[in-house]
Amino acid sequence: MTVTEDQILEALRPVEDPELHRSIVDLGMVRSVDIGAGGDPTAVAVGIDLTIAGCPLRAEIDRRVSEAVTALPSIESVSIDFGVMTDQQREDLRRSLHGDPAATAGSQQGHGHAEGRAIPFADPDNRTRVLLVASGKGGVGKSSVTTNLGVALAARGNSVAVVDADVWGFSIPRMLGVNRNPVIIDEMIVPPEAHGVRCISMGFFVDEDQPVIWRGPMLHKALEQFLTDVFWDEPDFLLVDLPPGTGDIALSLAQFLPRSELLVVTTPQPAAQKVAQRAAYMAHKVHITVSGVVENMSWFTGDDGKRYELFGSGGGQELADDLEVPLLAKVPLVPALREGGDVGSPIAADPSSEAGGVFAQLAERVDVELAPKKRYRSELKIV
Repeated sequence: MTVTEDQILEALRPVEDPELHRSIVDLGMVRSVDIGAGGDPTAVAVGIDLTIAGCPLRAEIDRRVSEAVTALPSIESVSIDFGVMTDQQREDLRRSLHGDPAATAGSQQGHGHAEGRAIPFADPDNRTRVLLVASGKGGVGKSSVTTNLGVALAARGNSVAVVDADVWGFSIPRMLGVNRNPVIIDEMIVPPEAHGVRCISMGFFVDEDQPVIWRGPMLHKALEQFLTDVFWDEPDFLLVDLPPGTGDIALSLAQFLPRSELLVVTTPQPAAQKVAQRAAYMAHKVHITVSGVVENMSWFTGDDGKRYELFGSGGGQELADDLEVPLLAKVPLVPALREGGDVGSPIAADPSSEAGGVFAQLAERVDVELAPKKRYRSELKIV
């Protein structure tokens, strides 16, 4: 039995580009199909045009194409000739996936947009749930909560993206274990992915040990580009790791993302709870929904099996009561949580662990209990 070119293309249609999550056939990446290559009727040669030279996931594409074609009857070998798209092909690809900036200029007046391109998450018809993860002060583990909640939401089958908006203390790429930079296709930024979570961060554009010394307008513009120039592909969840406090970045994102929900991260100690309340008050002022509180570093379990409340107790519940929202989770203080963040192995990837199980439960509450039809809306009671 001899296969046809159409059969090979149909076999390749389910093969997706690992970064764009679209069929390589639909993306126009399949350049040619040669059945009976070299005179061998059981051999097929496939020409594949990568989106950019030096594509970091070339080996993965090679594997996926080879497996799809050799699964056909009578095909025993596949050779792949890799090429690179032309500038025109890349422009056409960007237009098909991300649109034309000129065509969307001004389409969302009042919601904030970059030069020519509207912010998709500000559109009332956009289905993405945007979660701003905030704290009143640094050192409470906000980035750790963002990373692990994202991984746990992805484990539930959701498409998840993270914007690392903590431009001075960026840490999300390291915590996720992302080891490559974004790919840029005709000025469209394709975010890298790890553990099922795509992310963008200032850390991709500056050296890790260099400070970001920018004034408010520059930060505002950078964050705007994170939301408009990145190909997010309408994820189920967009998590935004805010910097501590209630400064320019938090206000800019509230303007860019008016449909957001806010999760407030605090520690059990009352002093941290009072400071965290300021972030919730800021959300109230700019009409952002406060959906819940996450208490981090709630306890440490010793070798004797006893829980030690190193940072006191009750702060998270008191804050939730004051804001009239649920306390969504109490995350234990465990060395593996910190170690996982340092080496890019989020503890949420192991739901059988103590902290991993807490993040799995947190993700379920966010995904189900706080779904839009059941979302809590806070009438803030400031003390």
